[in-house]
Amino acid sequence: MEFKNPVLLLLLIPLAGWIYALWRWREGAQVPLPYSDLNLLREHQEPYPKEQIFLKGLKIIAFIFIIIALARPQTVNKTTAPPKPVLDIMICLDTSLSMSALDFGQENRLDAAKKAAAQFIRKRPFDRIGLVVFGGVAIRQCPLTLDHETLIEFVEQVPMNATQTEGTAIGTAIALGATQLAESEAKSKVMILLTDGRSNTGKIDPMTAASGARDLGIKIYVIGTAVPGGGLVPVNDPLMGQRLVRMAEDLDEPTLKEIAGLTNGRYYRVTSEKRFKEIYDAIDKMETTKIKSSALIQYDDKYVPFLILALLALLLETAAQLTLWRTLP
Repeated sequence: MEFKNPVLLLLLIPLAGWIYALWRWREGAQVPLPYSDLNLLREHQEPYPKEQIFLKGLKIIAFIFIIIALARPQTVNKTTAPPKPVLDIMICLDTSLSMSALDFGQENRLDAAKKAAAQFIRKRPFDRIGLVVFGGVAIRQCPLTLDHETLIEFVEQVPMNATQTEGTAIGTAIALGATQLAESEAKSKVMILLTDGRSNTGKIDPMTAASGARDLGIKIYVIGTAVPGGGLVPVNDPLMGQRLVRMAEDLDEPTLKEIAGLTNGRYYRVTSEKRFKEIYDAIDKMETTKIKSSALIQYDDKYVPFLILALLALLLETAAQLTLWRTLP
């Protein structure tokens, strides 16, 4: 609780002085009255009668409550409004069959990429983030949203070959991601493009799409996920069952670096599961944003109960004077 007019509480100082003066006056007051025998009054003599203490006490209490009410006691409720997003991020995730390569022990490229993306999303609670998956075509899996728990569920449930098409349409993925970000009113727009190959299908050339993204003010961070020398891909052999087949490396690093450079982004190469986390941490640090949140303050006045208590004290004093301790004029 706080007071809107705390300076009025200084009125308690002269009130305290008045109480002290009243008490001293009562203690020292002597009224000369002629009596033939003072012994008759000794049993009734009292320098400060109890009824007077009671009546003056009620009046003092009333004054105290009135002063507190004048000072306007209030309770303060502060509510922080959620900040407006200042950064929109679109994650474009390659789900082509080559992402099944077991580059990280028993974990394939896609599963490692999804895990790292989910960790990154959790670190950006105030940014809108969306998801595009692509293979031979690109599909918007989740629009830009602040509902990150739902988004993470979408990320974790992305299957291998989610688009049910062959190939890697990097240009199409960039164009779709840029279309989603083009409608954004955020101050900064970022795309994270993750792939393990080269663009070999789609109607839009990757560099053309990247140029369009640059013109929209979109920065593209490109992550190439493929260990040097190729990776082992599990295949089902009708005769020998499932076995691992080494797949040749097909990561088009020159084009991916050019995409990143054209849009003022950066290119990263994943060589281990730990490197995945380091890359997302680096992007997180580079895309720091100052969050401005507004606070809604509500004041609830509490002076009415004090006025009621003051009124009750004065009424009780008046009633006592008119009944219990009524005096004749």
